[in-house]
Amino acid sequence: MRYIGLNRQIWNNNLKSVILLILFPLVILGLVWLFIFLIQPASGFSVEMVNQVFLKSIPWVASGVLAWFTIAWFSHTAMIERATGSAPLNRKENKRIYNLVENLCIAGGMPMPKVNVIQDDSMNAFASGIKTSNFTVSLSKGIIEGLNDQELEAVIAHELTHIRNRDVRLLIVSIIFVGIFAFMTEALVRSVRFRGGSSGKKDGRVVLIALLLAAVGYFLSSLFRFAISRQREYMADAGSANLTKNPLALASALEKISTDAQIEAVRRNDVAQMFIDNPQDKKIRPVSFPFGSLFMTHPPIEKRIALLRQF
Repeated sequence: MRYIGLNRQIWNNNLKSVILLILFPLVILGLVWLFIFLIQPASGFSVEMVNQVFLKSIPWVASGVLAWFTIAWFSHTAMIERATGSAPLNRKENKRIYNLVENLCIAGGMPMPKVNVIQDDSMNAFASGIKTSNFTVSLSKGIIEGLNDQELEAVIAHELTHIRNRDVRLLIVSIIFVGIFAFMTEALVRSVRFRGGSSGKKDGRVVLIALLLAAVGYFLSSLFRFAISRQREYMADAGSANLTKNPLALASALEKISTDAQIEAVRRNDVAQMFIDNPQDKKIRPVSFPFGSLFMTHPPIEKRIALLRQF
């Protein structure tokens, strides 16, 4: 694996993330156009008519997506905070952690985030928050006790990079778009199941077309979401190396974390992907499937370690 330089890597990852994020609304609009195209009657059909109907539907589609987005935005931020069971860590309880976080924030020229602890003996950490007032670095009890100061500093620097780059906000946006297609697919499956043969052939055909397109949208948006998440992890690793000037410390930390990263309270993959290592990736990645990494929220930890060792 050839390393291309820190600044070039950050630029490449940012560009790829922006492109992937733009693809979400394009997929929605593209599938709406295709749906209108497919349900048009054979007689009197024209592409111009499809385009006219599509243009009229855009405000309605945009309003629906905006309403969904607003509700999901606030529910997801609250859900992330509740799902891990993390609690504030008092400065008097662990001056070591506060000193590491403060020193890194001073070096990076960023405000001090809140520090939380997860009462779990496994080793993991994550960053959360969408604005300065609720930026938080959460560390498990296991990672605090299992890593030395240099390794723990590298992990904290990784999470601070997520905060600096507003990665939590970006990931929530991607999760919400995937949720739109997931809801549509589930609703249409229920419609087919419960309506059965009671609807006419025309209505049944419309529902089946909508179901197929929603499933395609869910699949594509999921791939975009996973790709965004992987790019963010690479960039946070690079940010940690830049902030601490010690990439080998993060490589060593990742090796230890990979042996026991399962936080018991975390079951949902959209929450697990916030952590520095997502143990659920190991469960869903088919070893014999060459494209298995496309369905992972994090790059393979071996590749991350190999890249860090080349700094």
